[in-house]
Amino acid sequence: MTIVGLGPHGEPAAAPERVTLLPQDIAAARARHLRVAVVMHTVQSDWAKHLIQGIVAVLGDCGAIVIETVDCDFSPDLQIAALDRLRGERLDAIISLPVDNAVVAEAHKRVSAAGIKLVLVDNAPTGLLPGKDYVSLISADNFGLGKMAAELLARQLPENAKAGLIGFDADFFATNERELAFARWMEINRPDVQLTTTRFSAVASAGTATEKLLDQHPDLQGLFVVWDTPCDEVLAVMANRQITIPVTTVDLGHNVSVSLASGGPVIGISAQQPLLQGQAVARTTITTLLGRGCPEWVALPGIAVTRETVAESYQTIWRTPAPREILRGLDLLT
Repeated sequence: MTIVGLGPHGEPAAAPERVTLLPQDIAAARARHLRVAVVMHTVQSDWAKHLIQGIVAVLGDCGAIVIETVDCDFSPDLQIAALDRLRGERLDAIISLPVDNAVVAEAHKRVSAAGIKLVLVDNAPTGLLPGKDYVSLISADNFGLGKMAAELLARQLPENAKAGLIGFDADFFATNERELAFARWMEINRPDVQLTTTRFSAVASAGTATEKLLDQHPDLQGLFVVWDTPCDEVLAVMANRQITIPVTTVDLGHNVSVSLASGGPVIGISAQQPLLQGQAVARTTITTLLGRGCPEWVALPGIAVTRETVAESYQTIWRTPAPREILRGLDLLT
C-alpha cells in the first residue's frame, strides 16, 4: 500500500517503521521518568480511543507517564486553554491533535517556545514548521483515504449520476485532504457525475446539513461523508426519510461497520489504522526526547473495506473480534 498524498508543507511521507525503538532506547527512556500530556480534538470516537490506546501503551513501555488526556470536544477555545494550562506543568512533551489550524496556531507555538517538545497528530496549525515549531506530524494518508472512498462509491453510481459530499466546515488538514481527493478523483475518473458539496460545523449538525442537502437535491444517488461519526447522523436522517442510497465514509466505526455488513446504505469504508498510528506517535515522541531526529511527516496507508472484508478488517484495525451485529449482518452466525 503506497502513500499518494503529501504532508502539509509538501513533504513526502515517511513510513511509520522509519521511527523505531531498540531495547537500549527503551531503557534510556525509562531512566528519564518522562512526563507527557495528550490533547485531543475528541476522545469520544472509536478512532480517538484506539489512537490513545496506541500512544499510552508504547509510552508506558518506555516508562513515560501520561499525566493527562484532554478532550477538547472540537472547541478551539478549550484547546487553547488546555495548552496554556499545560505549559505550567513539568512536561517533557505534549502530543496534540489541533482542532482548527488557524485559530489554535499561537497556542501551539507557545508550547514549543516554553521548551516542551510538540508532536502533532493529523493537523499542522497554520504557520508552524517542522523542526522549528513542532517535531513531526503523524497522520493517515488522508488524500489516499478520500481517493479510496471515491473509487468505492463510483462502482455504485450509474452514468450521469448526482452525488453529494458532506464535509467539515473547519480548517482541518485531514478532512480537507479527503474532500479534495474525493472531488479530484471524481472529476478525473467520473466526469459524468455531478457533485454537490455541503458542510457541517459540528458533528451534531451533520444531520441538519444532510436534511438541507436532500431537500435541495432529492435525486442524489450517492453520498460521501468525511468521517464516521457525522456519517452516523447522516444515516439517521436517511432512515427517518426511508431513503437508501449508497454511502462511503472514512473510519471503521461501529455503526457504519454494521451498516456495511448488513448490506447498506454504507457500501464501502476507507479505514484508518489508529492503533498503529498511536504507536507511531509515541515512538516519535520518545525518539525526539532521546535527542534524535524524526521525519517531518509520518503517514500510514488506509485500508479499503467492503462488505466482503469488513469482519477481517475490523479484527485487523481494532485488534478485537468483530461485534455480533457485524457477524449477524454477514450471516456468519447460526
